Amino acid sequence: MRILLGIALGDEGMRSFRMTVGLYALLLASTLAAQPVQVKDVRIAHTGDRTRIVLDLDSAADHNLFTLANPNRVVVDIASARFSGNGTTLPTAIGLVGNIRAANRDNGIARLVLDLDEAVRPKSFDLQPGAGYGHRLVVDLYALDAQPAAVKTSPRKSQVRDLVVAIDAGHGGKDPGARGSGGLLEKDAVLDISKRLASLIEAEPGMRPYLTRKGDSFLKLGERMRRAQNAGADLFISIHADAFSDRNVRGASVYVLSNKGASDEAAHLLAARENAADTVGGVTLNDKDDTLAAVLVDLSQNASLEASIEVGDLLIGELSRVGKVRRPTVQKAGFKVLKSADIPSVLIETAFISNAHDESNLRSVQYQQRLASAMHNGIRNYFYANPPEGTRVAVLARQQKQSREHIIRQGDTLSGIAQRYNVSVSGLRAANQLNTSNIRIGQVLRIPPAQGARGI
Repeated sequence: MRILLGIALGDEGMRSFRMTVGLYALLLASTLAAQPVQVKDVRIAHTGDRTRIVLDLDSAADHNLFTLANPNRVVVDIASARFSGNGTTLPTAIGLVGNIRAANRDNGIARLVLDLDEAVRPKSFDLQPGAGYGHRLVVDLYALDAQPAAVKTSPRKSQVRDLVVAIDAGHGGKDPGARGSGGLLEKDAVLDISKRLASLIEAEPGMRPYLTRKGDSFLKLGERMRRAQNAGADLFISIHADAFSDRNVRGASVYVLSNKGASDEAAHLLAARENAADTVGGVTLNDKDDTLAAVLVDLSQNASLEASIEVGDLLIGELSRVGKVRRPTVQKAGFKVLKSADIPSVLIETAFISNAHDESNLRSVQYQQRLASAMHNGIRNYFYANPPEGTRVAVLARQQKQSREHIIRQGDTLSGIAQRYNVSVSGLRAANQLNTSNIRIGQVLRIPPAQGARGI
């Protein structure tokens, strides 16, 4: 056909024909690309001091979030989007939201307005399709002051609380966990490490540890998380020491919850073994209507995942300074013990107790202390970069940023300090005329200007 067209049209005709076809192709691509993103549904739920709004989209979209005062409002603008033509039903406002409004603007922006009774601290993020849902835009609203109203109106300063870090020593009692060839039991090694970490957290200003078990007792997986929740935990750390059929495998790993499956076969087998300890349920949804249940699923399965991954990344960085790390990135597996309702949660496999070298390390008091210090550093760096409002750490973090000075404490590293203040290691060295990364306890470092504002 191409030969026949060439004969019929000639060279000039063929060039014109190709240009015409190309033009139509561009116009078709432009038309398809110009199709606006559809906002299919808007959902809302309130838990604790947070109200969550979820917008269900038919594809990914860019958005802009900002606040307005007098009256207080949060505005979400979604670029090249429209609320569904058949009329997106807006939910009844609850929690921190007094009223919800939506409009399709002439400039192609779909605007959602949340009318508020008081100022809030908003945060937004996108969720990829998963767990039966498509693309979602999530807006979280946090109360600026979680204290009761009587405290708010008091002329005295609002009290601040300590952060609570729940430390869960895996296994225990009738469940010994893995066993090394030299006879070391996982339940004993991880309890020792957990107690050492608790001591470091106890000594950290503004933080308080909570041990799910302090002795050789058996706890079901659900009971571990319930205890952490009852203690008001801001972070849940479950500590283990894995075993594998291949005794050459060694090194530490950090895991977060995955609803889609494990990162690799080893993670899958590990999760299956850990979960076999007992059976537990997740968030109870039987007494919730469909809309609230759907949002609560998002809360339990997705809300704390990004925070968990951030904590995990910091922990891996610190653990790599102590010994071998089996995987340089956070792994995902379906651990039931990590299924919290709103607590960033990570599981640390400190080593492979089935490996002779790792088992020897786990027996060492010095190595246990180094592991605990690494975990402590990762936890502290995370909370100083993401201090929850109303906590003593938030006050200390603001004071440090204002003073732009940092006093070196045990376990500090240049990279950790740089990450905490959002500066580069090279900039930190230049500001303090350091030729190496060696620092000493008590040394005062000048902190250079930040590289850019961190997201909330």
